[in-house]
Amino acid sequence: MNAVRPLRPDTAGLGLRRALLGALQAAPAGAFDFLECAPENWIGVGGKLGAALEELSARHPITCHGLSLSLGGPEPLDETFLVRVRRFLEQHRVDLYSEHLSYCSDDGQLYDLLPIPFTDEAVHHVAARIRRVQDVLGRRIAVENVSYYAAPYQALAEVDFVNAVLAESDCDLLLDVNNVYVNSINHGYDARDYIARMPTRRIASYHVAGHFDEADDLKVDTHGAAVKDAVWDLLGEAYRLHGVHPTLLERDFNFPPLQVLLDEVDAIRQLQHTAIPHAASAHG
Repeated sequence: MNAVRPLRPDTAGLGLRRALLGALQAAPAGAFDFLECAPENWIGVGGKLGAALEELSARHPITCHGLSLSLGGPEPLDETFLVRVRRFLEQHRVDLYSEHLSYCSDDGQLYDLLPIPFTDEAVHHVAARIRRVQDVLGRRIAVENVSYYAAPYQALAEVDFVNAVLAESDCDLLLDVNNVYVNSINHGYDARDYIARMPTRRIASYHVAGHFDEADDLKVDTHGAAVKDAVWDLLGEAYRLHGVHPTLLERDFNFPPLQVLLDEVDAIRQLQHTAIPHAASAHG
């Protein structure tokens, strides 16, 4: 088995999207620190696309962010697919693998990431599935807090639900700062309080992304625009509270020239650089 390539905490990455393949291959050394892909989009892909993935993964560390495990769903886990994911992670020496704290299947794929009811029963259900995933993959995974618009039944607050799942499953957290901001506006909670209540020792990485301002009280998590100032501020707060970890700039469509994205990667690096002395004194 190939040894994984651990990432330094102070790293900033980009999503490996097919529309960006040529630009990513031509990017100068050091333009970004790692690339993130969804295994579902690349497992079994050959030809020119497969060759491009092999070339990029030979040059850059790869992280993976899954789309279809449906951790909160009622259908049995697809363990055949999990075995294929494990092989992909090992082939590309992936250190960080994450999935969404949501569900996307019910008698077939639903092609959306749907929120899980925030109940004790759901905590037990999801945690058991995460533990099984970790057993099959032979590694810890991280789960991502997701954005949602129609709130499911909430016997627990979102922040308490996320914390309970992390504790019972003994997995890590991919803290998506934009999702926290979007949900805080749409569902009326304090984003900084949410960030503060996340468990520092479980945070493996961060995501930032752009969103669409539908209205003052409605934000849509699109991944199709530049990161907003309020989200940059919240990322800086997360760094100050929990320390610096590998951070991905998510962009899924409406791609600008690569240099525009690299400017945002540099903004992540600047926040990391600013936060590191503070984090060292706070955690020393």
